[in-house]
Amino acid sequence: MANTSSAKKATRKIARRTASNKNRRSRVRTFVRKVEEALAAGDKTAAEAAFQAAQPELMRAATKGVLHKNTASRKVSRLAQRLKTLSA
Repeated sequence: MANTSSAKKATRKIARRTASNKNRRSRVRTFVRKVEEALAAGDKTAAEAAFQAAQPELMRAATKGVLHKNTASRKVSRLAQRLKTLSA
């Protein structure tokens, strides 16, 4: 248990940050899952729309420090590649 007032405040900040990051990570996973489902179904228009929504969400997570920048870029790249093969 935190003893000093600064340590108590730090635990409150950590709890807030954890909740925020958890929410952001959940949003990212939801957006990526929508793209995955559209790709699996073979629905090109839905996949493109879901990808357009997922891409800024991934980059926002990278900006906020939830994901590493390269991880977000890699995920976007791989989704775009799969979308391209679907349309070919």
